[in-house]
Amino acid sequence: MALLAGAAAAGFGALYVAGLLASGDDVPAGTRVRGVDIGGLSRSQAQEKLDQQIGRTWTEPVTARIGDRTATIDARAAGFSLDSAQTVAHAARAGADPLTVIGRLFTGGDRDIEPVIRADEAKARAMLTKTAERYDSTPRNGAISFEQGKPVPVEPRDGQSLDMRGAVEALRSAVLSRQAGPVALPVRQREPSVDTAEMNRAMTQFARPAMSAPVTVTVGGRQIPISPVTVGKHLTMKPDKTNRLTPELDGKALLRDPAVARPLAPVTGKMAEAELRLDGDRVVVASDGKTGREVTAKGIEQAVLPLLTKTGAARTAAVAAKETQPKLTRDTIGALGIKEKMSTFTVNFERAPYRTTNVGRAAELINGSVVLPGETWSLNRTVGERTKANGFVDGTIILNDQYTKASGGGVSSVATTVFNALFFAGVKPVEYGAHSFYIERYPEGREATVAWGSLDLKFTNDSGNALYIQASATDTSVTVTFLGTKKYDSVEAVTGPRTNVKQPGSRPGAAKDCVPQTPLEGFDVNVDRVFRSDGEEVKRETFKTRYVPRDEVTCGPETSD
Repeated sequence: MALLAGAAAAGFGALYVAGLLASGDDVPAGTRVRGVDIGGLSRSQAQEKLDQQIGRTWTEPVTARIGDRTATIDARAAGFSLDSAQTVAHAARAGADPLTVIGRLFTGGDRDIEPVIRADEAKARAMLTKTAERYDSTPRNGAISFEQGKPVPVEPRDGQSLDMRGAVEALRSAVLSRQAGPVALPVRQREPSVDTAEMNRAMTQFARPAMSAPVTVTVGGRQIPISPVTVGKHLTMKPDKTNRLTPELDGKALLRDPAVARPLAPVTGKMAEAELRLDGDRVVVASDGKTGREVTAKGIEQAVLPLLTKTGAARTAAVAAKETQPKLTRDTIGALGIKEKMSTFTVNFERAPYRTTNVGRAAELINGSVVLPGETWSLNRTVGERTKANGFVDGTIILNDQYTKASGGGVSSVATTVFNALFFAGVKPVEYGAHSFYIERYPEGREATVAWGSLDLKFTNDSGNALYIQASATDTSVTVTFLGTKKYDSVEAVTGPRTNVKQPGSRPGAAKDCVPQTPLEGFDVNVDRVFRSDGEEVKRETFKTRYVPRDEVTCGPETSD
């Protein structure tokens, strides 16, 4: 028996060797991968054939179900591809077991091999993320809007988002198994923070009562009814930290609404300082100051909101009006010490539409400023940012030692005029700065520029009495006058010689918005401010200014705007 067993084993081994020799290193005959016959080919030949016949068309797009919607996903773009090398290696290994090798000596049976699929998870996630952008939905909170004086409920709705990790696995499984039907991609349901119950509560307890009838506010003895339509335009309900719908009234918008602004106008108004003028050198009142009465946004919100849940006569309340008193009136002018002209200064400039607009607007905003003793006045604070909304237009300014265009160009003429007015009034400059290079129409060493957010013109009123600033402009000039009480008999300017003179260079202009400029030397200059009383010098201050050279800038065809 032992001899028989040994003989059988030897025979089996011989057949196995014979089978291996017959097939060599080729893919076993009859091997197919999804209908493509690679039997009898070398590994490289089989791999090339699979790449050509399956690699480009091996899978159809996958139909996916996301919640109650369907999407088509390109499996190849999602990072799934045929690994032909591993597929051929698997086919060769599967055909090398002894029973398969010996069987091939006596039969020509076919063998189907499943392809090996390579998965790029990063690409799959990227594709699913892009798909989720189209199919994910955010939950919609229950809400209430107000339209034409009626409350309108907005029903809550669940949202959903793709479970990315689960979706990648589901897609991988569908691709590998060649799933015929739609593959369900897992989603996470997201509930709204404000549910139907909360929406119904807010509707019953607030929204319906709020729109049930007009409310009435009283200001200065005047009754002003506000209709549900008007209130509703400026009323919203938003969830608070506990997701409870809470009413919010936009008081600013309500005050601007013509239905409220028009009836409010006769009983409100801005405060106005008294307007002064000179009668010779004596200051007189041109028009008296006026008390301001203002209804604030907060005030009307606090008055109206509580009324919206009340009924009948209880839907009426008084609105507190904020009163502001002018500093300067016919009665206070004497006590404030505003009795004479302290200084006046005029700057002339070439006519230009932007200068007319910007200089005139700045003078308008400055005119009538009242500066009490010890107060600091700021040009930037008084004039505001030089924007279109504030009444300014684009013009020429100096930036990086070169002319360029920007909003508010020309306001430096006003700054220089104010600087000289405060210089000769004898008050204390706190912040100021000259232009980087000298401009011929200004007195050297006695000029100023301003830039929003970086350079201001400020002075402190140390005269001992209040100051009143008059400012006016024409198309070619601006004049600023300080009224108050003189602290000194006179204030004079003594300009020293130019020193450290430097010659300008030349350079081409900017590619855009080029502004040509003529050359001018740079130099240092000192200006003394001399204070005199009773004919004697009582104090002297030195203002030091350094000007850089003003390079010549030319604007050729390639640099002109």
